[in-house]
Amino acid sequence: MLCRTANDLYWTSRHIERAENTARLIDVTHRIALLPERLDPWRHDAGTWRRALDALGLVQEYSRLNGPIVAQKVLRYLCLDATNPSSIYSCIRAARESARAQRGAITLEMYEDLNTSWLEMRKLSAERFEDEGVPRFVEWVKTRSASFRGMTVGTMGRDAAYHYLQLGTFLERADWGVRLMDVKYSGPSTEEAGDARSAVGYYQWSALLHALSAMETYRRHYRETISPERVAELMILNHDSPRSLATCTEVVHKTLVALAGPGNHEVVRQAGALMAETRFGCIDDVLAQGMEVWLQRVMTRLFALAQQINRHFLLTPEIVEQVQEQSQA
Repeated sequence: MLCRTANDLYWTSRHIERAENTARLIDVTHRIALLPERLDPWRHDAGTWRRALDALGLVQEYSRLNGPIVAQKVLRYLCLDATNPSSIYSCIRAARESARAQRGAITLEMYEDLNTSWLEMRKLSAERFEDEGVPRFVEWVKTRSASFRGMTVGTMGRDAAYHYLQLGTFLERADWGVRLMDVKYSGPSTEEAGDARSAVGYYQWSALLHALSAMETYRRHYRETISPERVAELMILNHDSPRSLATCTEVVHKTLVALAGPGNHEVVRQAGALMAETRFGCIDDVLAQGMEVWLQRVMTRLFALAQQINRHFLLTPEIVEQVQEQSQA
């Protein structure tokens, strides 16, 4: 497959997954922000919404453009701002443009579904967004993302194009699962916010499970009250959870094996090492290292893996520059 086609398909699925996961980040942040200020020390300018921006690396850029951190401004910036490349608006637009460039490599149903999402997104005004509220918008984004995945699974042949779409989806999902966990674990201390046995702690961890669509799965596996350790185990090491790091790394490794073929490849080795850590690890070992330290280390490894994938399979910076020069000529 041409590297340009592979690159566009990979980023089509990554941008759709990123839009959904940004919506999930907004969901958990919005739920926690609903707590009364006297109960939740996250409710200040450097608190809840700052952590949402921090998960995207956008604190400085947001502050430069919008000034002080205010909930409504952050919501508009993350959802509707066309100048923010990480906004849901920009992600859906980028996914549609990448898919449009490779219409011959995907099915008609996939493109029409993605185009519908873009047309509906483009019609959404700031006034309508505020009138309908955050929960409704979040559900719309999750539904549109699920619709595209359903079209992909239901209509596309299992060739290289399908593998690149899968690779983009699950690598992005792995990265965002870690980011969402890091947002919660890097929050206030137990003394400030209360642990899971308190009403505040219970609500915060429940909000995270709801945002990850994992509450029912948690209840089936752990017939006990919600605890940080069990949430971490579910979202990191549990292979039955479709959004867990274990599930994502397994799919990424299998996909890379299929794409790389026989031989020793560094990109496959890195993916396999990360998969092995989640397959055979236990939550006690993770906690012994320190959850924040472990999550930061995994994010670094996922970034390095993404760089290797780009180097081996996708467009290199030199080719990108050549393509841009040719398009401008």
